[in-house]
Amino acid sequence: MSEDRMLDGKVVIITGAGRGIGRDMALMMAGQGARVIVNDPGGSPDGEAGSEDKGPAADVVREIRAAGGEAEANFGSVAVPDDAKAMVEQAMDTWGGLDCVVNNAGILRDVIFHKLTIEDWHAVIDVHLNGSFYMAHAAAPIFREKEKGCFIHFTSTSGLIGNFGQANYSAAKMGIVGLSKSIALDMSRYNVRSNCIAPFAWSRLVGTIPINSEADAKRIEKAKQSTPAKIAPLATALTSDAGAGTTGQIFAVRMNEIFLMSQSRPIRSVQMSDGWTAQAVAETALPALSGSYYGLDRSGDVFTWEPI
Repeated sequence: MSEDRMLDGKVVIITGAGRGIGRDMALMMAGQGARVIVNDPGGSPDGEAGSEDKGPAADVVREIRAAGGEAEANFGSVAVPDDAKAMVEQAMDTWGGLDCVVNNAGILRDVIFHKLTIEDWHAVIDVHLNGSFYMAHAAAPIFREKEKGCFIHFTSTSGLIGNFGQANYSAAKMGIVGLSKSIALDMSRYNVRSNCIAPFAWSRLVGTIPINSEADAKRIEKAKQSTPAKIAPLATALTSDAGAGTTGQIFAVRMNEIFLMSQSRPIRSVQMSDGWTAQAVAETALPALSGSYYGLDRSGDVFTWEPI
C-alpha cells in the first residue's frame, strides 16, 4: 500500500454516489485507498423511481475496480429506514467495518412556496433530512462501539442563506445542520465527528433550477464553472485521520475556495429593567434592533465575486 494514500483501510458509504458530487467523492476516496459502498437507486432529479435505470452506481463501481480499487454498488433509498440499515450491514458484511458515512443523496422539487404541494414537501424532506438521519442512526452504534467514526452531511447555501422556490429543500438543508451539530455534541465522547459541506457545483440537480431572468441565467453560467470534482478533496480530508480534530463545523466549497461558515450567535441585544410590554417592544426594541436585521438575501447576493 502506498504511504501517500490517506484512506488506506477505511470503509466509506457514500449516498447518491452514481453521479455528480457523489461520484467524484467515490472515485477520489477509492483512489486514496478507501473501500466504498456506492449507493444510488437511479431515478430522475425529482426522485421519481423507474424513470432511469440503476446503472449509475454500477458504472462507478466498475470505474473504481478498473483503477484497482474496491467498491460495491447499493441501490437502496436513503428515505427507507430498512434500506439505510441494509447499507450499513452491507459494508460490515463485505469488509468487516465502517469508518465514514457521507450523506450526499438528494432530490429537488422546486416551486414557489404558495404552489408547493404537501407531496413535494415530504418527498424532499424524506430524502435529504430523514435520509441523513436514517443513515447516521444506522451507523451510530458501530461508531460508538469502536469509539471512532466520521459523518459528512451535505447542506446548502439555499438553507444557510436563502433562495427562491426552495422552501422544502432549504428547510431540509437547515435541518441537516442541526442534525450534524447534535451528532457532533452527543457522540464526541466516542471520538465520532460530524461536519457539513455546502457545495457550489454544477450537477443534474442544479440544472433543474428554473431560469426566470437574465440574472438567473448568469448565475447558472457561473455555477457551471464549479465542477463536482472540486468538492471531493475536502470530503476526503475530513474522512481521513487528518480530520480528527474537526467536528461540528459547516464548510462551503466553491471552485478553489473553501469557506468556514458562521453559526448562529447573538449579534445585538436590548433590555428593559422593568420588563417589556408589547408597546415598548414596538417602540423601542424593534427600532433598536432593526439596524442589525438581515436582508432577504439569496446565496448570489452574498457570494458576489466570480468563482476563483
